[in-house]
Amino acid sequence: MKLAQLKKVADPAAPAEGRMRGTEAQDSARPAPPGPWSRYRAALLAGGTAFALLLIYLVHGWLSTAQVISRERLRFATVSRGHFVRDVAADGTVVAAVSPTLFAIAPGTVSYAVRAGDAVKKGQVLAHLDSPELRNEYQRERATLDSLDAALARQQIEIRRQILTSKQQADLAQVAIQAAQRELARNQWAWDEHAIPERDFKRAQDDVATAQLNYDHARQTAALERDSLALDLRTKRLERDRQALVVGDLAARVAALEVQSPVDGTVGNLAVAEKTRVPADAALVTVVDLSAFEIAFQVAESYATEIRPGMAAQVTLEGEPVAGTVTAISPEVHASQVTGRLQFTGAQPPRLRQNERAAVRIVLDERDQVLKFERGSFIEPTTRSIYVVHGTQAVRVPVELGAASVAEIEVLRGLAAGDTVVISDTRDLNQTPAFAITD
Repeated sequence: MKLAQLKKVADPAAPAEGRMRGTEAQDSARPAPPGPWSRYRAALLAGGTAFALLLIYLVHGWLSTAQVISRERLRFATVSRGHFVRDVAADGTVVAAVSPTLFAIAPGTVSYAVRAGDAVKKGQVLAHLDSPELRNEYQRERATLDSLDAALARQQIEIRRQILTSKQQADLAQVAIQAAQRELARNQWAWDEHAIPERDFKRAQDDVATAQLNYDHARQTAALERDSLALDLRTKRLERDRQALVVGDLAARVAALEVQSPVDGTVGNLAVAEKTRVPADAALVTVVDLSAFEIAFQVAESYATEIRPGMAAQVTLEGEPVAGTVTAISPEVHASQVTGRLQFTGAQPPRLRQNERAAVRIVLDERDQVLKFERGSFIEPTTRSIYVVHGTQAVRVPVELGAASVAEIEVLRGLAAGDTVVISDTRDLNQTPAFAITD
């Protein structure tokens, strides 16, 4: 048989006519059993969804805080209400309450009788100052005073002589009156007896009047002469007294060429070398009275107006606190600092040394029931916002702060008791509204 004559096999898709019915309609395809990869894929899908949700939460938190800072880098303080002491800290130095510096009274060459550190007594000679100029001036003025003394004595003699001359003239005028009165009495008798003419009698009366006039003028001239001589004598005496004052001042300056200690104490330092030629008013030597010490302190000029003499203070020397009282505050400002002094309230601590460093704390004000918190290095009364901690976030809130002390600062508004605030330096945050805190 040829291949072309073979009957074609029936096509399954052909019509039912001419094809035998089978069991295909009763069969259904069964799914293949799930393999291990399918189960892992479901678990990974669930984990990826949870991770995505966590990532979205973290990104949302990061976007809302902008910055994340470790808790170890921050300092915190709790707002509380209690006793508030407003004080100011200052650097102090132990200084002698009495430490006079002696100066040259005139130009000269100095020679010391002591050395630095020597104990001296009041009135002890510390140095000699050789000043030929001052000694020569003293001798000249002394000679002038002697000449004025001689001139005053001569003036007194001349005054007595002139007074005697004036008195003599007055006495002679009085004698002339007496003689004229006797002559008038004789002429009166002769006139009564008609023994002389009336002309002679009238002349006798005129002689008495003339003598009386001369006497009165002589007395007045003598009085004026005495007043004039007394004025001249007073002028001479004042001139002499003035010169005596000049000589007395020069004598004191000459005596001061022997430089003496004004107090009991110790020689602090010698300002110049031995046999040095110094000008007038040059410092020579300093004497320190070690029996009384004070504390000299410096504070910022912003606190100077609030510090008054009599305020309580605390001085820390070698770790030990000592009570003190402010005694003076300078009205001058140097390099934005104001200098003041305080003395110890009780007994002076032992073993104090000149120029020893000390920490000073001056109490400006004390109040109770004040809302406050620990003061950070960068928190001032002018601070207008601060970060308040809420769980793991710190939120910037506006505040108004009041008085500040060394360790604490007052809260006027914006915070409540129990709030936790950040007192570290947050300037790098650039006023961000909030930041996250991590452990």
